[in-house]
Amino acid sequence: MTFQSTPSAAHFRLNAFAGAWDGEERIAASAWTTEGKASAALSGEALFGGFFIEQRYRQTRDGAVSFEARNVFGFDASDESYKLYQFDSAGFAPPSPASGTWNGNDLVLMKTSPRGRQRTAFTFENEDCYRMGVSFSPAGSDTWQEVVSGIYRRASSTSSNLS
Repeated sequence: MTFQSTPSAAHFRLNAFAGAWDGEERIAASAWTTEGKASAALSGEALFGGFFIEQRYRQTRDGAVSFEARNVFGFDASDESYKLYQFDSAGFAPPSPASGTWNGNDLVLMKTSPRGRQRTAFTFENEDCYRMGVSFSPAGSDTWQEVVSGIYRRASSTSSNLS
């Protein structure tokens, strides 16, 4: 195995998530929550010279924090795919990362767990705006259910109150 001391262009592509973002979300009814609208605050920071991006996510509904996550994005040169490790307030430990590729301005990541399959799609409209959609297919099913969709805009301030 060759040690890579500097990030590649593929790693730096994830810098699209860096910075502070504000989002408006639509939550679908699911086993975990009720249908409704939410707002989100996100903050992304490059780690280890650009090999990874850590994203902090906080969703607010009806004036209270309803969901939080720490996402770590990276690029795996061994299979030339992007990886997303997500740790969140639902408390499920990820058995493996979501994995996927960029196609133009779209990054689509899939993961499988004992509960089923999850697809997360990011579409960058430009450097200051992207859309995200998460859908889920329960174990043993071929039916996909929307979980959340949102639009995120770069915040005017570069500071964040996320911890």
